[in-house]
Amino acid sequence: MVIGYTTGVFDLFHVGHINVLRNAKSMCDRLIVGVTIDELVAYKNKKSVIPFEERIEIVRACKYVDLAVPQMTMDKMDALNRYKFDIMFVGDDWYGTDKWEDFDKSFSSRGVKIIYFPYTKSTSSTLINETLKKLRGI
Repeated sequence: MVIGYTTGVFDLFHVGHINVLRNAKSMCDRLIVGVTIDELVAYKNKKSVIPFEERIEIVRACKYVDLAVPQMTMDKMDALNRYKFDIMFVGDDWYGTDKWEDFDKSFSSRGVKIIYFPYTKSTSSTLINETLKKLRGI
């Protein structure tokens, strides 16, 4: 059985999220999804619109997700030790960064592959938020 793992905030759930989850599920037998807790979102000086408890329920309801879990730390090696996945799915905006080059080396040594998916440029939670602000005159 091939276990896949991905993470995200999944705020203002949209088609880009569906694309990632559908594509990830097509490449593994079991897909585990880490949903970032509100306190961890705040480290980027951001705040999600939808609270964590609702975001994780939305992700759990997606037919491509076998298990949705709280992402309480950015430590991907901790997640690997906890969930024993074979593939990590990540947006291609991280490809080639020092951080992910290091993860790739660590994961490779443990037989884990990183797959980078194209970022959905046509929509994002940030874009939706900006559009809502403009529509509301904020």
